Amino acid sequence: MSNGTHHLQPITSVSIQTGKQMFLPDIALSRTPPKEPVAIAEMAEFFNVTHRTLHFYEEKGLLTARRMGLMRVYGRDEIARMALINVCREVGMPISVIQDLFETLETATSTSEANLILEETLLARRRELAANLSTVHRQLQQLNALLEHEDAEPGRLSTEQRGPNLSEMEARCLQLMVEGYTSIRIGRTLELRTDEVAALETSIINKLEAQNRFQAVAKAVLLGMVAN
Repeated sequence: MSNGTHHLQPITSVSIQTGKQMFLPDIALSRTPPKEPVAIAEMAEFFNVTHRTLHFYEEKGLLTARRMGLMRVYGRDEIARMALINVCREVGMPISVIQDLFETLETATSTSEANLILEETLLARRRELAANLSTVHRQLQQLNALLEHEDAEPGRLSTEQRGPNLSEMEARCLQLMVEGYTSIRIGRTLELRTDEVAALETSIINKLEAQNRFQAVAKAVLLGMVAN
């Protein structure tokens, strides 16, 4: 432990698919994890997520809980798994990629090897984000060029120029996207499950005829649909 961070040692868990012991990357926690057994409310509070988010991760095979009477509780290995899930979701990693990551981690024979597997996954995500930024930059230049030649009178923009009609929840979600909120933070703010946030973002992206959330945000700002 150093600089106020806490580590779970050794970093192991049990594979939900095979039931075998597996190594996980060494993820630093900002505070001391709760003692076992961890009730769902305590787990949600520690990782700053909703109960619905934890249920969603269980449905996707990323977490598992056991029963203690009427309570759903988590163990130390689930804290380690959730720490890894949080790291991945904070950088916008899709659930399918996280599922693939856990599957690959089942082949790790040590924490060091698990760390390398995570590093490769994060590097791939960085390359993806860099490519998206490059695309957004190019499209921003194209939009700026188009807007410079726009001779429409102020206040008389067409529906296409004003942007598509969004539902109230879509508009709130879009504003948070523009403010740089990750999908996890949007879910916390709007009290939505991860899959509900994903559905909202997909709808917004489709209505704006964008390829991804980065392009959707850039287009929404240029169209004046949100404050930036």
